[in-house]
Amino acid sequence: MAILKFKLFIRIFLCASLVLGMACTSKKEFPVSKFYEYDFNLPLQESVDLISDSTDVNLYAIKFTSAHNKRVSGLFTVPKNYGNNLPVIILLHGLGDRKTVDYIEAGHQLFIDSGYAVLRIDIANHGERQENDYEFDLKKGYKYWTRDIITQTVFDLRRSLDFLQTRGEIDPKRIGYFGISLGGIIGTIFCGVDNRVKVPVIALAGGNLSLMLGLDAFTEETKNFFSIIDPVNYVDQIAPRPLLMINAENDEVIDPLTSKLLFQAAEEPKKIIWYSSKHRDLPVEKAYTAGISWFQKHL
Repeated sequence: MAILKFKLFIRIFLCASLVLGMACTSKKEFPVSKFYEYDFNLPLQESVDLISDSTDVNLYAIKFTSAHNKRVSGLFTVPKNYGNNLPVIILLHGLGDRKTVDYIEAGHQLFIDSGYAVLRIDIANHGERQENDYEFDLKKGYKYWTRDIITQTVFDLRRSLDFLQTRGEIDPKRIGYFGISLGGIIGTIFCGVDNRVKVPVIALAGGNLSLMLGLDAFTEETKNFFSIIDPVNYVDQIAPRPLLMINAENDEVIDPLTSKLLFQAAEEPKKIIWYSSKHRDLPVEKAYTAGISWFQKHL
């Protein structure tokens, strides 16, 4: 019992300290958003191959060149029965998965049925882009390699917007984002630094990632390490665009405390929905339906 009380005390202490210090983060000392600037005039070198032409949709396999000369693979789906100038949703999966994992396929279908085009890409070193099988870990081991996966994918998502702006079927003023778990963490950064995304929906994500290190969260080294990958340093930049967060009350992967801190750091307009589930049994259809309602209202 004493150990549990001590752990609770530490958790509350960390929470209070981080909330009080939120306005004094290193983003004032170092403009962390500047890290994600890139050359917009770099050639995309895109390839677009039609792989399915059905009554209802065209499905394309795409590739384009991102920052650091990385090739990004994706799938781009365009529904046929809703005319041109379509709204589009960028849909991003979680850690260890790919753009065709079951819960992404489920969201893809729901978005298509609701009249949205959908762009799905693989996170760096995932799916078609996997180059090695190092352990993804921000606390030890290949932590800088892990950080690079996050930062690279932010660049990749920004280049995804460059790709979408070349497509005549798409209304570039109606771009939404739906990211789940790691896709939500990465997406918060992405939507913070690129206002071409008009409506973000962030599922199963949190901020103040340094909390996972306990008391080491307060060291200068830790603060600097997390500065460019902590969503809490970017979420306030989403405003005045409307932000929806979707989270699990019993999340065993993303501590609900970090989700609450991230939501607190966001500016209005914002909304958070909680489901009484764990991380891996989130009611996916309900979450997507809530996201679609948010897009229909704001996008």
